[in-house]
Amino acid sequence: MSKSPIENRIGTVFVPVSDVPRAIEWYSDLFDLPTDGTEASHEGTIYDVEMEGDAGLVLDANRPVENSSQSLCYFWTDDVEATHEFLEERDIPVVMGPENVGSVTFVTFEDPDGNRLMACQEN
Repeated sequence: MSKSPIENRIGTVFVPVSDVPRAIEWYSDLFDLPTDGTEASHEGTIYDVEMEGDAGLVLDANRPVENSSQSLCYFWTDDVEATHEFLEERDIPVVMGPENVGSVTFVTFEDPDGNRLMACQEN
């Protein structure tokens, strides 16, 4: 049997959105990113959110938004309590948490399309 040519690392997470300009504003605010000069590609249906590290985040208006009770992905935070306060200050719906599950403490929240996301702090 041959070795898999698929690398064991995430390339990009696609987040389905219904309104790309609104999503750009929301995710830019979430990550404290500038919005000056930002434009979606592919006739306004795809936007690459500037991320640190290897994994990318793409806002994608090419697929219907189908919400799940499962989070799409999580983002690291060094302070889950400050993250929770940040979300509440912006009236971002918090679904659960902060909740300590041993190895991490997390908070689950929703974007404007109802996509579930998490912020996790290592314990």
